[in-house]
Amino acid sequence: MAARPSWGGHLRLSLVSCPVSLFPATTSAHDVRFHLINPETGNRIRTKVFDADGEEVERKDLVRGYEIEKDEYILLTDEEIKSVRLESTRTIDIERFVDAAAIDRIFWNEPYYLVPDGKAGVDAFMVIRTAMEQAGKVALARVVMGTRERIVAIEPRGDGMLVTTLRTRDEVREAEEYFEDIPNRKADAGMIEIAERIIAQKAGPFDPSEFTDRYEEALRALIESKRDGDGGGTKAPPPREDNVIDLMEALRRSLEGSSGKAAPEKVAARAKAKPAAKAAAKPAAKSKAPAKSPAKSPPKKAPPRKRAASR
Repeated sequence: MAARPSWGGHLRLSLVSCPVSLFPATTSAHDVRFHLINPETGNRIRTKVFDADGEEVERKDLVRGYEIEKDEYILLTDEEIKSVRLESTRTIDIERFVDAAAIDRIFWNEPYYLVPDGKAGVDAFMVIRTAMEQAGKVALARVVMGTRERIVAIEPRGDGMLVTTLRTRDEVREAEEYFEDIPNRKADAGMIEIAERIIAQKAGPFDPSEFTDRYEEALRALIESKRDGDGGGTKAPPPREDNVIDLMEALRRSLEGSSGKAAPEKVAARAKAKPAAKAAAKPAAKSKAPAKSPAKSPPKKAPPRKRAASR
C-alpha cells in the first residue's frame, strides 16, 4: 500500500507555482512495538479517558485547552484554530536561497519527499527543481504542519526534491552551558598523532546498511525463540570493562588492534616516551640484574646432595 501524503498544497517560487505533496522520507513501520497485556486473561489493556471528577468521557467530545492559571483554561475548538490559519497552511512559499553548509546541522530535523501532485504541475515542478540544482542552493520556506508553522529547507534529490523541517532557535539549547566545565587546554601531541592514525585506519565510506539496531534484533530473536517454544532467546554480551588508566597505552593498544600489526617503531617510541627522570630510571633497572645473580647461587650446592643420594 502506498504511503499517504503528510501534506498537500502548492510550491511557489515568485509567480511560478505547482501542486505538490509531502511524504515522510523515513518510517518506523519496522520497529518492535509492544502492547500491555493482562497476563492472567491474555487480554490487551484498553485505555479509557476520565476527567478530574472521575467521569468517563469520549475523545471525540474533547476540545483543546490552553492553561493560563492553575486549573484554568482557555478552550479552543478545531474551527477556531482553523480560523487563524496562515497562507503557509496550503502553500510552501520559497523566501530565500542559501548554501547548505550555512545551515548548522543541529537545526536539521525531519525529512520529507516533495513530489508533484498530478500531471498539471509537473513542468513547473521540473523548472524549479532544475534551476535549484544548477544554482547549487538550498531553498528556505515556511509550511504549516499539524498546528505549527515550520521553517523548511528544500533541495533537489533525484527527480524530486527533499524537504527537511528545521528547528527554530528557541528549540536548540546553548552548548556553552554544557561545555563550560571542559578544561581549555591542549592535548598531548604524541597522543593526538596516534589518535589520527587510528582515525585513518578506521576511515571508510558511509553505508547505512551496515548500521542496524542490534537491540531490536535481539528483541526479535527473543520473540522468535518464544514463538518456537524455545524460550531461551539471546543475550547481549556484557559491556566491556577495559578500565585502562594509561591513556597513551590505551591509544597504542587501539592502534595495534586496528591495524592487526605492531605499531611502528616511531609510534612505539613516542608511546613509551617519559620525562627525563623516568627515562633515567631504565639503566638503573638493568644495573640491578647482576645483583640478583648471587641469589641463584644456592642451587649450586646441589652436588653434595647427589653424593648423599649415591650412598
